[in-house]
Amino acid sequence: MTASVFDHPFLSGLLGDEEIADFFSVDADIRAMLSFEAALAKAQAEQGIVTAEAAARIAEVCGNFLPDVLALRRATATDGVVIPELVRQLRKAIGGDAADKLHFGATSQDVIDTSLMLRLTSVCRLLCGRLDKLRGAFGEIDRQWGANPLMARTRMQAAIAIKVSDRVNAWNAPLASYEDRLERMAVVSFPLQFGGAAGTLEKLGDKAGVVRAALAEHLGLADHPQWQSQRTTIADLAHILSLISGSLGKFGQDIALLAQAGDEIELSGGGGSSAMPHKQNPVAAEALVALARFNAVQLSGIHQSMVHEQERSGAAWTLEWMILPQMAIACGASLRLASVLVGQIKRLGAEGG
Repeated sequence: MTASVFDHPFLSGLLGDEEIADFFSVDADIRAMLSFEAALAKAQAEQGIVTAEAAARIAEVCGNFLPDVLALRRATATDGVVIPELVRQLRKAIGGDAADKLHFGATSQDVIDTSLMLRLTSVCRLLCGRLDKLRGAFGEIDRQWGANPLMARTRMQAAIAIKVSDRVNAWNAPLASYEDRLERMAVVSFPLQFGGAAGTLEKLGDKAGVVRAALAEHLGLADHPQWQSQRTTIADLAHILSLISGSLGKFGQDIALLAQAGDEIELSGGGGSSAMPHKQNPVAAEALVALARFNAVQLSGIHQSMVHEQERSGAAWTLEWMILPQMAIACGASLRLASVLVGQIKRLGAEGG
């Protein structure tokens, strides 16, 4: 049993998204954290801060390390973050002088935020692919039924006759912008987090900038100065996630209303009723509306999490962990369900149009 619908044993069948959820799994998070530690040692070896042998040993262990997750859980309850215990376990596995060189100059937030950036890059690419596919599906609807007549409705009342193309364009037009913005984030904007104890990289002295640049290059992230208390990247992404689910919620709401009237749409594959076997409920359409409203609510929480006091906030950061993964999964589920719903449309517009 779980409190979240996104990994609930049966509700996740409707509202979850396994592909997106995988990027927020323990395994994916730890793999990305280990990538940070290995790349940091490599970047520092290139500048003579650690030996090449130490960097090689760190990379070797990080490449196949399997932590004691139960110990990580217990330690996080005390430390508030997982990194102190993960570093302790890694150092034990590395052994020798190289163990002391692990994590040199870094702090917990560097590892955790960089892990998130690496995984969000993959999430954005996946969402872009789904947006592109959905845009193509809307285009196919337009080709098939775009010339059919449809009653325009303003403020829920019949207005004037329009074409199906007019309604489909309202569904499809925003998606290109969202895809473009996500692509730019994936390629350009996701930054490395590397600031050390208070954002100054004080342990690296005059080599701080070059090490940070090399680390960013090794990880495929943007080289930005520390941003540990400046969460604009997170807020920007959350905004786009909410925009996508919001636009798809509009699509779902329109389909549900068309299905209510029944004369301008024909759907297949609707949901069954336990009391009325003749019904085909527009389940995917309804879920799109719910997901849109969910992400709209969560967005305010992300904006609250931007209030980081001084050089680092535990409270604001923790709030971010609670909200952002669910927003990403909700957005992914919206795109998945929208594609399902498009495939259920067997006719759009008045018959004989």
